[in-house]
Amino acid sequence: MQQLSIQEIQNFKGKYPKQLYLLFFTEMWERFTFYGMRTLLVAYMISAFHFTETKAYLIYGTQQSLIYAMMIFGGLLADKILGCRKSILWGGILMVFGSFMLAVRGEAFFYAGLATVVVGNTFFKPNISTIVGNLYANSDGRRDAGFSLFYMGINLGSILGGLLCGYVGETINWNLGFGIAGVFMIVGLGVFVKGQKLLGPLGLPPLKAGAPKPAWLTKKDIMIFAGSLCFIPVFISLLNNFSQYPYVLNVLMIGSYGYALIVGWQKGKEAFLKMIAALVLITFSILFWAFYEQGGGSLNLFTLRNVNLLFMGFHLSGLALNNSINGIMIVTLSPVFGLLWIWLARMKKEPNAALKFAFGLLQLGFGFYLLSYGANYANSEGRIPLFIYALGYLFMSTGELCLSPIGLSVITRLSPTGIVGFMMGFWFLASAYGQYLAGYISSLMSLPDDDAGAHVNSLKSLIIYANGYEKIAIISVISGVVLLALSFWLKKCMEDKKPEYNSEIISQ
Repeated sequence: MQQLSIQEIQNFKGKYPKQLYLLFFTEMWERFTFYGMRTLLVAYMISAFHFTETKAYLIYGTQQSLIYAMMIFGGLLADKILGCRKSILWGGILMVFGSFMLAVRGEAFFYAGLATVVVGNTFFKPNISTIVGNLYANSDGRRDAGFSLFYMGINLGSILGGLLCGYVGETINWNLGFGIAGVFMIVGLGVFVKGQKLLGPLGLPPLKAGAPKPAWLTKKDIMIFAGSLCFIPVFISLLNNFSQYPYVLNVLMIGSYGYALIVGWQKGKEAFLKMIAALVLITFSILFWAFYEQGGGSLNLFTLRNVNLLFMGFHLSGLALNNSINGIMIVTLSPVFGLLWIWLARMKKEPNAALKFAFGLLQLGFGFYLLSYGANYANSEGRIPLFIYALGYLFMSTGELCLSPIGLSVITRLSPTGIVGFMMGFWFLASAYGQYLAGYISSLMSLPDDDAGAHVNSLKSLIIYANGYEKIAIISVISGVVLLALSFWLKKCMEDKKPEYNSEIISQ
């Protein structure tokens, strides 16, 4: 079979390129692993190791933040040396081993597993999103729809991982839940290896003009892989000393903002304005993730303690419900939003990315307001109606669809040639900052240690959560209004002054 060219891949017919489905299923199973693991973390730490809620939340926030923070380096290494494909394979292998370490009982294996998963995600996550962006020419109006479909794969994986790992971990055995996550990571790697011939030159290592084709695995590659393993003990140390982590994160954020601005300035006025727009959107995304990622933190315990889990006579698993309901809504609504963006684009009425981000923050705020408002209808056990809980998650999910897949798309479009991988990593670094803040915000809603034992006072916890979610709602809505006011200026910054400003392809 002759290798497809970049032009053949990008000049596809219909709504989606066939390569998108390969990346869809690869990402789906990787997300199964990630969300399956995430579902269990906080409850597992409290149950198995008897950590306080505050400690569990801060370890959770630190690990989740590290996962996203380190992606910026995975993007850079793929840009300059490895290419996306080798990065994805190496990252997936590490995630398998990390999941299996978590499946072994004991704090030493727990911290080692968390750290290994961090290194694996460093290589995997930013680079598969970069390949998705490269399936489209820069001027292709189908790009947002493609990322919306890809995002559906992410959330299909989160549904399955949340349901299966959450149920198994909560009702059968915590460590078995982590082991199942590792098995399905192997499935994702198998899908990618078998289908990568469809990608043609996409994702291969960068090659200078006239240079000979390098070996599939070079000495430099091996050095990078070996060097990455040296960071596992570093991350174990940070997880054990989580109070020091914010200093590391602040340095990474400041350095990334500075580097992005310098590169944008060097590329000229148009590139600089687009970079400014990208950085503004990245900044607002930090707030979004800080609130939205309560789903893996405070909302896990809120669901267990303060949601009526009876449905048609059945008692639902709180962890499985909380970690699948959002994904179910995303998978259901993703095709609708994808088609909506295509239809609006044809009508020349599609909102710009800044407006979509603003709508996302406003809806997120309303979702958290409903969770807080539900306290007025709680039963005598301090549990809010399942309907109000689900409705709150519905608005959080529609808000996510207006921001997250659009963010992936707009960052690949606005990034100057040569640093698309870095900017994709920066997008995830902003998520990292949000993830850490999410853990910190969750810790502010921790029950006092005397009330957080086996018999939690649900009425007391309801008051704490309701007040916290009300504050989140207010800040989210204010942020959305501010971004609405900035959206028209940002639209001008994002406009193409020259055709095909950026069509970054990491290829041979």
